[in-house]
Amino acid sequence: MTTKIKKTETAGKTFTGVVVSDKMQGTIVVKMDYKFQHPLYKKIVKRTKKIYVDNNLKAVIGDTIKAREVKPISHLKRFTTVSIISK
Repeated sequence: MTTKIKKTETAGKTFTGVVVSDKMQGTIVVKMDYKFQHPLYKKIVKRTKKIYVDNNLKAVIGDTIKAREVKPISHLKRFTTVSIISK
């Protein structure tokens, strides 16, 4: 007797960010802002990270999107767009 295991599409972390560049073919650059507390000084520190995302939903500059981590697509791309939250 064999059982089939279904793989879910929700594997990988999801992030929310704003599109800052859409000049590449099929790729957008998304800026993610996050805050954390400094371990020694206990001050809230704000950081920004830019990620390369596969643009399969045709997002443009200024859109807020949700991106999901996937297996490497190219040299720099490791994310794909899940949904466009706001335009």
